[in-house]
Amino acid sequence: MRTVEEKPLISVVVPVYNAAPYLERCFASIQAQTWKNLEVIAVDDGSSDGSGGLCDAFAKRDERVRTVHFQKNRGPSAARNEGIRQARGRFLSFVDADDHIEPGLLERLYNNLSENKADVSICGADGIRIEGGPAGVFSGREARGALARGVHFNHVPWGKLCAAEAVRQCPFDEGIYYSEDLMFLYSLFGKIRRVSYFPKKLYHYGDREGSQVHSGVSGRKMTALLVHDRICKDAARTCPECLEDFRNLALDTNLRLAIQAVKTDPKGAFPYLKRLQENTRRHFSREAFARFWDKKDRAAVLALYGNVPLFWGLLALWYQLQKGRKDG
Repeated sequence: MRTVEEKPLISVVVPVYNAAPYLERCFASIQAQTWKNLEVIAVDDGSSDGSGGLCDAFAKRDERVRTVHFQKNRGPSAARNEGIRQARGRFLSFVDADDHIEPGLLERLYNNLSENKADVSICGADGIRIEGGPAGVFSGREARGALARGVHFNHVPWGKLCAAEAVRQCPFDEGIYYSEDLMFLYSLFGKIRRVSYFPKKLYHYGDREGSQVHSGVSGRKMTALLVHDRICKDAARTCPECLEDFRNLALDTNLRLAIQAVKTDPKGAFPYLKRLQENTRRHFSREAFARFWDKKDRAAVLALYGNVPLFWGLLALWYQLQKGRKDG
């Protein structure tokens, strides 16, 4: 039987921003891990709801927990980078403050990584759009293709165990505030040999209403366009077999942002829609467009590509009809 000392140290980075109602569950799930040789770096990203004080309280109760405080909100990329800088473990995992994990998550991720001689180990998760696929072992290049297709695993850093040395070679871009996760994983998979995935759902994603995913479109959120521009440019050179899938992902992101813009602020949506139209035209190709299977999505992408006022009018009318049905 292995002792705690024989197991490598795993660093768990938790970026925290105004997540007070969820922190107890999150930290309790980390402290309940069957893998005991771990450290937790909680990075309070300028929270204004008392989250920082709660993190300090957890650190007093468990010597494995350390808290870093930012004086102002700097975004998830900066928070994760600070956690990476502070990490002392040979392996590193991320947990978001409003999520929670199964007690065996780190143990299973490490065993999967070790058995398959991988640099990154990934488990399944619930509460997200991507359901996952069958277990598999991928080269770094194959893992990039899986990212582009959304199969077998998701685009986020959590629910994964990574070699810390590899993570330090590709820090998060602190000028990116949305889709930064995709950029990070794309870069990471370009630096490692092997990724191992198993579909067991050990990570529980909390899709809370006030999160960035559900907020309106902003200048920060539009930095996602830079991510897709960079990835498509690099993919054309380094993994051209993935390019059309990444173009499709760019078109899909543009469509989701355009829908959010009209839904949350119809009158202020036009400047964002014009930029999203330009980005759609930049990444549009017949092959990328053919990867949309939903007829409504295909029609919406064509409308966004061709005529912003038409896209806005159709979507605004649709939301008005939906509201009328609810009120009726």
